[in-house]
Amino acid sequence: MRYIHRELEPQLRKAARAFPAVILTGARRAGKTWLLKHCFSKASYRLFEDPDVVARFRHDPQGFLDDLKLPVILDEVQNVPEVFNYLRSRIDRSPRRVGQWFLTGSQEAGLMRNVTESMAGRAAVFQLLPMSVRENAKVSLLHGGFPEVLARPGAASLWFSSYLQTYLERDVRGISAVHDLAAFRRFLALLATRHGQVLNKSDLAAPLGMSVPGIGRWLDILEVTGQILILQPWFENLGKRLIKSPKVYVADSGLACHLLGIETAAILEKSPFLGPLFEGFIAAEVAKAQVNAGGRRELYYFRDQQGLEVDFVVPGKGGATRLIEAKASRTPTPDMAAPMRRLAEAFRKRPAPQRPLEMMLVYRPPRRPEISRALAPGVKALPWQEFVA
Repeated sequence: MRYIHRELEPQLRKAARAFPAVILTGARRAGKTWLLKHCFSKASYRLFEDPDVVARFRHDPQGFLDDLKLPVILDEVQNVPEVFNYLRSRIDRSPRRVGQWFLTGSQEAGLMRNVTESMAGRAAVFQLLPMSVRENAKVSLLHGGFPEVLARPGAASLWFSSYLQTYLERDVRGISAVHDLAAFRRFLALLATRHGQVLNKSDLAAPLGMSVPGIGRWLDILEVTGQILILQPWFENLGKRLIKSPKVYVADSGLACHLLGIETAAILEKSPFLGPLFEGFIAAEVAKAQVNAGGRRELYYFRDQQGLEVDFVVPGKGGATRLIEAKASRTPTPDMAAPMRRLAEAFRKRPAPQRPLEMMLVYRPPRRPEISRALAPGVKALPWQEFVA
């Protein structure tokens, strides 16, 4: 498969010039190993999913590390969490030797716990999400951004089926005592039907005959392994009674379509889930742009108890705020901008100092593309391709 450049590359190379270790987390098959091998082509490589490699390390950890040719890529290190203690001592012996250890891991919660305990100040940590539109023009609402799906879109359904099976067997069993994998699979399908909705754990628990705490644990598994995006509500002193529950999206739109049984563009166009799927697609593109720039993911939504809702609130530099509405319609109209304008008016009435505010409506362009245009006072309408670019 041909290598496609990732936007995170400059950040990784910069970190390798400043830190002894670089840690790359993210969902399985997002392209972590390919990325590190491309950026650091002279590094040797060891995979900690190979039983022989794991056995050699656990039999003689110091000897195993002594035999490595540095720099080295250690892949899927969550399988041997004890490696962090040994790496810490080696880094501390030569703290000025940078760019020596490159580590990947798919199970972010356990991995990050070990990083916090053992590698604080010694490692730069990044997250790699599936490909964005800016990285690969083949990324789409129907197929998502996993590299192998984009390389062979005709086999997307088979790939996603295999991915789910592998994910259930490896990651879910690896980090949680989930005994009923069939129920967990039903939970994934049910969650896909709640894509883009305010999260209601009781609503998910009842059809599965589960407890709310049990659903909470399963949601935690999906979030820490990069399978879902949880958007927290935006809180500002606006004098409004706000909804405090988060919204949930399946992180990859291609996986969401697969879970919903949407396999073709024609089915997608007629699907009642088209709007939420497009909204989640835009959310994922914003999140990818943020983490690929080496920053934190800062993406929120707004909703009050009177029904005023804005899809996304994105804080920017210098206190600026961007309001974004994502509409699957191919015909943007001024009334679509009304929620943003109402929220903007509430912002302007705050006693706090005024900060820059930008409003955008992102839509799917018609077959004959139009140029971006003003939709309403202060609101710009942008085709989604232009927005993500």
